Amino acid sequence: MSAPPRGLPFFVYGTLRPGEYNHDRFLRGRTAAEEPARLPGALLYDGPGYPYLVRGAGRVAGELVHAAPGAYDELLAVLDLLEDGYDREVCEAVRTGDGTRVRAWVYVATPAVRLGEPIADGDWLSLRTRLPDVPHRRAPLRGVPLRDVPLRDVPRTP
Repeated sequence: MSAPPRGLPFFVYGTLRPGEYNHDRFLRGRTAAEEPARLPGALLYDGPGYPYLVRGAGRVAGELVHAAPGAYDELLAVLDLLEDGYDREVCEAVRTGDGTRVRAWVYVATPAVRLGEPIADGDWLSLRTRLPDVPHRRAPLRGVPLRDVPLRDVPRTP
């Protein structure tokens, strides 16, 4: 078995996207660049405060996150801890801006996960906008410094 690829960016599609509640908590100071992208061959399902991604005949909106110089190992460890219960897999995302295909890590729900409702357009942020009254999707966490948000109020993946 060959060693896993090193230095790949991460394709994020939910609470780690810029402006979302886990972005500042887990990515701040650890990224060099973030760019819009799509992941073909994937479907998105709503979960309890965060989405689930599975392989399938669709495409998911997200961001490619590139680690800051010297921060790759730390970023990988932090995201693996946060995404416990997901499988980290290599995927081929597509940059929205220029259509370039980029190999990246993505966290995929394990078969044991009970999926919520499908997110038809593959964009968790659009679901959040359509359902602003759902507590885990309320905008007040946007722009609020995380030091001001009790940890119990920050949803975590399983």
